[in-house]
Amino acid sequence: MVTNFGCASRRKIRNALSLACLMIVSAYLTGCSGGFGQAALTQTQIKSNVESYDFIAKTISEKHWDQSTVGDAWKDACHNLRPNVENARTAKQARAAMLELIATLGQTHFSIVPARAYEDSSSGLDEGGGNGDLQIDIRLLGDKAVVVSVLPKSPAAIAGVRPGWIIESIDGKKINIKSMPDKEKSDAPNHETLLMTRRVRFTMNKLSGEVGDTVDVVFRDGENRKVTKTLALSESRGHRIKFGNMPAMHTWIESRLIDGEVRYVRFNLFFDPMIVMPAFGEAVASSWDAKGMIIDLRGNGGGIGAMSMGMAGWFVEEENIKLGTMITRDSNIKFVINPRPRTFKGPLAILVDGLSASTSEILAGGLQDIGRARIFGTRTMGAALPSVFEKLPNGDGFQYAIANYVSEGGRELEGDGVTPDVEVALTRETLLDGHDIVIDAAVAWIRAEALSTK
Repeated sequence: MVTNFGCASRRKIRNALSLACLMIVSAYLTGCSGGFGQAALTQTQIKSNVESYDFIAKTISEKHWDQSTVGDAWKDACHNLRPNVENARTAKQARAAMLELIATLGQTHFSIVPARAYEDSSSGLDEGGGNGDLQIDIRLLGDKAVVVSVLPKSPAAIAGVRPGWIIESIDGKKINIKSMPDKEKSDAPNHETLLMTRRVRFTMNKLSGEVGDTVDVVFRDGENRKVTKTLALSESRGHRIKFGNMPAMHTWIESRLIDGEVRYVRFNLFFDPMIVMPAFGEAVASSWDAKGMIIDLRGNGGGIGAMSMGMAGWFVEEENIKLGTMITRDSNIKFVINPRPRTFKGPLAILVDGLSASTSEILAGGLQDIGRARIFGTRTMGAALPSVFEKLPNGDGFQYAIANYVSEGGRELEGDGVTPDVEVALTRETLLDGHDIVIDAAVAWIRAEALSTK
């Protein structure tokens, strides 16, 4: 979550951006080979890189919420790593030194977005970049990259790709999860989740590029047979938006009834409030008689923090109830729920996984703490630091956290995440059978709750 403040006297939150950019950049930095960032730097470029490094060091020193974190050890790191930027002869080398400084913090929401991200037509940052993809979603199940959903009428769906299929290679390059780079701190509590996130994003970026381009993918189908598909990339799903200093992105929201009795809502990011918030409200308002509601936040990397308070207001009728508190260096800002004139009072299930981050964790964790929602799935990313996003002198983007976040139950979500009330993970076998067992578990609970209240 990235936060911009409005009136300084009141320190109110205007906006909050997500970890999605961090995940994309991480995939780029571990997966992009050759090309961009390799050209020798001019003296002017070297100077702008040094200025960028100094800006990073100064900004974190002045704005980090925990002054003990930016004490003597931090100052030593700032001094010792600066020569690496001064002596760097490529943009990649200079950026690596800046990232090394950031990594000493051991916290999420500190990242650098290469300038190329602002030049591409979208935020796809791998070799192809571009504005197209296959409109499929994948997760790591064990050591395999497995398709977990396929958008109807997408190129992949038309070609016969199905949930449960394993991705074995992309454009002739074998997908070997175990050999992918591991650059997180091994002692971080959420190390495994962040590593999984990077590897999923890395693989997804390999399946993106310019609209109309093709990608050769070798799958293993439900019968464990190798199937080769040449798939054309189509326009990424949803509405393309540009928010502040972040690269362009696409947002979407979907809503449907399950068996005519349970409302299911899913959206990919907490952005584009002029479209997402009304659509979310319409979904709730059309479901007063539903047995329950499911909000699917799996894969949702977060976004505008204030949206969590507005969405929670559809389910909480009491005044002055908080999702949690943002703690800056000199103030505390409460995430107070804004109740709607009419609220949904039925059972509420929220689905999460290791790619649920930032504002997703704020909404899920807060509603869990106040007893308003039951959480299903797997532990979230543990990346919920409010942060801001600025441009550096060298043209790169710089995301940095300026506060900690504590949920209403007193939990620091950073590094820990939200633990589901009901732990349930996807399996390849059930996906091949056409079932999403996380949704199934939530529906079963809602039906049981509806029966118990009769």
